[in-house]
Amino acid sequence: MTPIEAERFRSFVMAVADYAIYMLSPDGIVRSWNAGARRFKGYEAEEIIGQHFSRFYTEEDRAAGMPARTLQTAIDEGKFEGEGWRVRKDGTRFWASVVLDPIRDESGELVGFAKITRDITERKQAALALRESEERFRLLVEGVTDYAIYMLGPDGTITNWNAGAKRIKGYEQQEVIGSNFARFYTEEDRAAGMPQRALAIAAREGRFESEGRRVRKDGTVFWAHVVVDPIRDEMGSLIGFAKVTRDVTERREAAAALERTREALFQSQKLEAIGKLTGGVAHDFNNLLNVIVSGLELLRREVQSPTGGKVVDGMQRAAERASTLTQQLLAFARQQPLKQERHNLNAVIASFEAVLRRAAKNTVAMHITLAPQLPAVMIDAPQFEAAVLNLIVNAADATPDGGGIVLSTQMEELAADQVGSLPAGRYVRVTVADNGSGMPPDVVKRAVEPFFTTKPIGKGTGMGLSQVYGLVQQSGGELHIESTVGEGTAISLYLPALADAAGDDAGYRGSDTREKALVVDDQPDVLDMAVELFRNLGYEVFSANNGRDALEILQRTPDIDVLFSDVAMPEMNGIQLGRKARELAPTLKVLLASGYPAPVLRAENADIDSFQLIVKPYRISEVMRKLRAAG
Repeated sequence: MTPIEAERFRSFVMAVADYAIYMLSPDGIVRSWNAGARRFKGYEAEEIIGQHFSRFYTEEDRAAGMPARTLQTAIDEGKFEGEGWRVRKDGTRFWASVVLDPIRDESGELVGFAKITRDITERKQAALALRESEERFRLLVEGVTDYAIYMLGPDGTITNWNAGAKRIKGYEQQEVIGSNFARFYTEEDRAAGMPQRALAIAAREGRFESEGRRVRKDGTVFWAHVVVDPIRDEMGSLIGFAKVTRDVTERREAAAALERTREALFQSQKLEAIGKLTGGVAHDFNNLLNVIVSGLELLRREVQSPTGGKVVDGMQRAAERASTLTQQLLAFARQQPLKQERHNLNAVIASFEAVLRRAAKNTVAMHITLAPQLPAVMIDAPQFEAAVLNLIVNAADATPDGGGIVLSTQMEELAADQVGSLPAGRYVRVTVADNGSGMPPDVVKRAVEPFFTTKPIGKGTGMGLSQVYGLVQQSGGELHIESTVGEGTAISLYLPALADAAGDDAGYRGSDTREKALVVDDQPDVLDMAVELFRNLGYEVFSANNGRDALEILQRTPDIDVLFSDVAMPEMNGIQLGRKARELAPTLKVLLASGYPAPVLRAENADIDSFQLIVKPYRISEVMRKLRAAG
């Protein structure tokens, strides 16, 4: 470099204002000073040349020997580069970027150092502010408890975990960091590839949002609202995903409950409108039928020919069936007068059990399960019997190829609106369940509407279930249907339990201290006649049309006093039934009826004399005499 070039270079360096560029002697004495050094550090050249450069360091750094270490590093490594606090003439501090290079002569001997310093305080402050902002954001995210907010790697690996994620999903941070977020999905969703599809959509479209089921650490399932956003660097490369999850189970349950309430209100309003129309039509039709029935009675007296008499009889039967139909319509419309009395439903069911079993058909297995200590209810017993019989017939029709029907009673404590719009309290539930064809949801919604039926033409009026619904509603209760196509149907009647009726049944006896009789016969007409006979004698009567059902009733009702059975019955005859009954209840009075005289029966059954025997046809006085003899 020529002297002129050297002078030009020196002038250039001295004029630079954005960098402090100056020379140090081998021991750190300042030998030159440019405009940038004067601007950054506040010293004039004459104030600083000849001074040691360590005066620009903070007291802490001088005490730690940093100036000397800086020179030594430059000598040993050929360069020193770093950042740190420096001190101006006025005592204020600035953050400096420092480069220190050793200067050697042609022989390699150290002649000094070239030192370049730049004030990067603003950049440092911006970096600190950014770091503080990021730290505040990190603390904010980690402190959020209502949302699970966490980061994923490009492959779905979890890289961080906040308090909301811990609360919602149940995992500690150390349990999930490094694992794949697919662990929160159900097995079905994982098998369907939903986790990978969510990331692919987020990466392709810039966002993924959905709701679905997720799994907590304890295995419970909750409903989650999920948002996944891709994170990209300055070059646009995907470096991960931000995932935000919120537990919306309560919101969905509330929305579902509101929808159920709206649907129930709509159904109630619809049935009320149908009921008003039905009730008005039924009342008017009933008045017309009254004229027809009365006219037929008068007409019968005038008609003398056999053909005319048959015509009148047919017309009268049709009018009676029409009258029954109007009564069912009035029951649905809740306009039929009810004779409500205190009853234990176990006793009501047991008293016409044989009729129910006959309605169930021989191809269907029927089981009756009656809960002990059942509270009493206020009900019209004949209407209740008709309602249960309707349910049994419907269940039998739903199981044409065989199956099972279960009639059960149970006492339940219900919360408000747990079943329909019933208030909280104690209820007696009567359920008829079958494992037959079942009903689709749209049929279930219309099942109680009058004249609605899925049976073929001529197989039903569609009034059976509507009559049941009307009775239960008029009795202050509710009807509930559960049905699945191909699996069966369960229809439950909920009736308010009487407040003072705890333990009211006492084996179905209740407050009624009448003796109980079990009447058994496989002939329906004979059975019905015998039941009425014992009712006229003052007994509370239970009935069965075979020995197996009779034993079931005896096991369920241990305080029956009298067994009255026909001898000639299939599978188990009356004598065999009497023996088994005595094993269950040794003090039971057993009265057997047969068309054969005693000597004939005695020839085949040596123990026949242990029972009272009555020969058909029998009179009520003879039955009473045999009962006294048995006692």
